Amino acid sequence: MRDRKIRVLVAKPGLDGHDRGAKIVARALRDAGMEVIYTGLRQTPEQIVTASLQEDVDAIGISILSGAHNTILPKICELLRAHGLDDVLLVVGGIIPDEDIPGLKQAGVGEVFQPGTSTQEIVEFIRSHVKQRA
Repeated sequence: MRDRKIRVLVAKPGLDGHDRGAKIVARALRDAGMEVIYTGLRQTPEQIVTASLQEDVDAIGISILSGAHNTILPKICELLRAHGLDDVLLVVGGIIPDEDIPGLKQAGVGEVFQPGTSTQEIVEFIRSHVKQRA
C-alpha cells in the first residue's frame, strides 16, 4: 500500500505554446487523487528532469504538439537515466504519428497517448504502472 499520493510532473517542452490539453490532464490527475506539479510552457529537457528530481516525482507527463517528439523525448529519457531516475514513469500525449511510437518506447517512454484518449485511461495507466514507493 502506498504511504503517499502518486506525484506527477506535467510539462510542455520546446516551443509548443498550446497547453490546454496539459491543463486538462493535470486536473484529471489531481481529481483522481494524485499530486500534480505543472511546470508551464517552453521547458527544456534539462529543466523537466531537474524539476522531476527536485519534486521526487513518480511519473512525468509530457504534452507535445510541435513535432519535436523524436528529439525531445529521447533526450528526456537519457537525462532521467543519467540522474538515476530509472524508476520514474515517462508518458507523453499529443500529435505523434503511429510510426514514431515504437522508437519512443524503445528510448524509454512508457506510453504514448494520442488524440481521443480519455483522461480516465491516462489515470488508470499511471496508477497501474507507477512502481510502488513509500
